Amino acid sequence: MKFSEIQLYQLPREVKTFLAAFLILLSAAVAIGLVYLYHTTNYTPEIAVKHYNGSQSENVEDDFEIPDSYEKPISELMITTHNHFFGFAFIFFALGAIFWFNSTITGFWKGFLMVEPLISTLFTFGGIWLVRFVHPGFIYLTVVSSSLIYISFAVMAIVALYELTVKK
Repeated sequence: MKFSEIQLYQLPREVKTFLAAFLILLSAAVAIGLVYLYHTTNYTPEIAVKHYNGSQSENVEDDFEIPDSYEKPISELMITTHNHFFGFAFIFFALGAIFWFNSTITGFWKGFLMVEPLISTLFTFGGIWLVRFVHPGFIYLTVVSSSLIYISFAVMAIVALYELTVKK
């Protein structure tokens, strides 16, 4: 059998079990990240902007009172960007490598779903920098690109899990 002819649903049971368990754990990790994002932003663009740009509370009247949130320093943005670039690169490399062997989605859409989250990761975290240092309106770039990341993840993970656990 040629490499290009391998299909997820045709793999040995042990390999399918291993890959399915990996995809379930990976999906749980991504879900926890989404819960954290909700916890910090309520999925609201205005709160996300405040998260990165800080806010001066109306109650802060002198130097001794603490604002609700601080502007994120460059060092914090750098470590966040660095960690997410590395993490997302490995997540989508592994998921894309598994997804490549699906037989449900083929052609253009297979390639698109594999590459799109890698590109959107650049826009998502680049957008955070733009929100912080250029204009708060760039939050919508971050919202759209991060939405595409998670939609791509869900489609690839669901299709791969379907082929590993249901398709005969």
